[in-house]
Amino acid sequence: MFEAATGDGPPLPRSGAEQRSREVRTAVDGLLQIRRLTLRRGGDPRDVPADWERRQPVRAVALALEAGGIPPSSTDGSGARLSTGYRVRPGEGDGATVVEWLGPPGAGAAREEAAALAACATALAGLGWEALLYRGPRGRRFLEVEPSAT
Repeated sequence: MFEAATGDGPPLPRSGAEQRSREVRTAVDGLLQIRRLTLRRGGDPRDVPADWERRQPVRAVALALEAGGIPPSSTDGSGARLSTGYRVRPGEGDGATVVEWLGPPGAGAAREEAAALAACATALAGLGWEALLYRGPRGRRFLEVEPSAT
């Protein structure tokens, strides 16, 4: 079963990058087909997440980011960051998620986060997600993501 990278798992293998890319495309094609089948007449399947995405927003948002070519962060077995990239975690509201830009200590993730989160917001908007930028503790930025209402 395909699992989109949330940024809290092991690094994606470089040797299987082409295979992973095909799996992501297949997952997004399937997602868009589900949306087409459940969409009201005349709508665009890229505009509004399907019900199953709303029930599993972390997976759906991670898929949208991965499909947008945004790299996920990764961790080792102890939870230490190994690479810089997005991390998707549950948000506080029902159906909300949080997207952060994280990396290993000293890797410069904080300097990259404004541009990287803007790219994340663009990728998410392309698949029907609304992302608002906030500043959290110590001034670190993050996106709060919810499904589009339209």
